[in-house]
Amino acid sequence: MFLGRIRRTPSGPVELVARRAAGELVSLAGLGPALGSDPVAALHSYGLDRLTELVAGHDGPTLDESAVLFEPPVATCTKICCLALNYQEHADESGLEVPPEPVLFFKPPSALVGHNHPVLAPARTRHLEHEVELAVVIGKVTRDLPAERWREAVAGYTVINDMTARDLQLANIARNVPWDQSKGFDTFAPAGPYLATVDEVPDPQALELTLEVDGEVRQRANTRQMVFGLPRLIADLSDGMTLMPGDLIATGTIAGIAPLKDGDTMRATVEGIGTLVNTVKFRSA
Repeated sequence: MFLGRIRRTPSGPVELVARRAAGELVSLAGLGPALGSDPVAALHSYGLDRLTELVAGHDGPTLDESAVLFEPPVATCTKICCLALNYQEHADESGLEVPPEPVLFFKPPSALVGHNHPVLAPARTRHLEHEVELAVVIGKVTRDLPAERWREAVAGYTVINDMTARDLQLANIARNVPWDQSKGFDTFAPAGPYLATVDEVPDPQALELTLEVDGEVRQRANTRQMVFGLPRLIADLSDGMTLMPGDLIATGTIAGIAPLKDGDTMRATVEGIGTLVNTVKFRSA
């Protein structure tokens, strides 16, 4: 099942929808008061099997996917946990060694933006780069979860593009100071279009990742090439830190990062999960 959050107009209410067929959405508004507009909360309240039954039997109005405005696929998010250098080839192109332990940084929830929304580069940067990644959506309060039980924490998966102001990041690295700001500007965490539930992704460690810019393939690899897989990542992140429903884990990007220019359109795809489209807009210096 593919669940999304949409508006019919820019100022309209956010609705929970399910994708029924290519390009066709069914609104779940009115299906039940516990559903609201939060996919993670709906899954928690009903359970995947029951929610699947409700959606299958629901005859609500259908919507054209191209005629709605997408919001990020999580309604609440306390943190976006991001992994650095989790693919060997990306570490190689960056001139860095793969770390012996997972390296974590955070993006604020204010960086989230939905499918088809612009990525707005602030005036202080002139060097913006894309980073396609598989994102794990946390489904329940999770702490100190053993690696073998990692699936218990997962509500589903989505696509995320870890936008980076590379000039600011490299300047901060050279000064040996934190570089979170280069990753955390508003719109620097486009995600979506949908939350794909776990039944849609039987093996998240065997998914093709691609990113195209105006039709040119810039990034392509497979999640099986992760240095640290999902069991290790979720166990490591939840060790002493509480993961909350709606939190995202961006599992690291692949080789092929490259600069963007004003007006470039990015298509970030994770096999079986979806394609996230966003256009870059630079602000005047």
